[in-house]
Amino acid sequence: MDERVNRIMTVGITGASGGMYGVRLTQELLRQEYKVHLVLTEAAWQVFKEELLLDTSNREAVLDQLFSELPGELHIHELHDYAAPIASGSYRSDGMVIIPCSMGTLSGIAHGASGNLLERCADVMLKEKRKLVVVPRETPLHEIHLENMLKLTKMGATILPAMPGYYHLPKTIDDLINFLVGKALDSLGVEHELFTRWGE
Repeated sequence: MDERVNRIMTVGITGASGGMYGVRLTQELLRQEYKVHLVLTEAAWQVFKEELLLDTSNREAVLDQLFSELPGELHIHELHDYAAPIASGSYRSDGMVIIPCSMGTLSGIAHGASGNLLERCADVMLKEKRKLVVVPRETPLHEIHLENMLKLTKMGATILPAMPGYYHLPKTIDDLINFLVGKALDSLGVEHELFTRWGE
């Protein structure tokens, strides 16, 4: 049996532009039969409406549309459900990725605010020395943004900006999405075939 079948990941999606990155990454983890704990901010739902053109008046239907056909195990958590298992360091997981990550969420994590479940889960990853991948999507960046990223890097997080490469000769927007999602999965130690690697 593939040992990855029983692995557990947490995915956070915030209101930064690029919600499709988080959707695609969640889909890929579920496709590989991971157990995925998903936390979405209110602003993430706004991005789903504006960028993905989804009717978010029925959120359950949206989640069903995006993820129901995949074989993994998906758990959706309310943003302020501190009773969720992922809010505790005693709950074992293999890592967390916040994709895309707004500057507000990044700041909350960098300062240990734990103002919602997503920030609390990231805090757990840091204190338990587990993998935390943060995919910020903002430009340009000012000094506070950069200081917060440096602070998280020093604490053990991986900062993976939403900067797609072009050496794989992308032909579609999907190619660019897959490249970035693949880089995030690389940082989590998850195998994938989302893009052609340099030299292959």
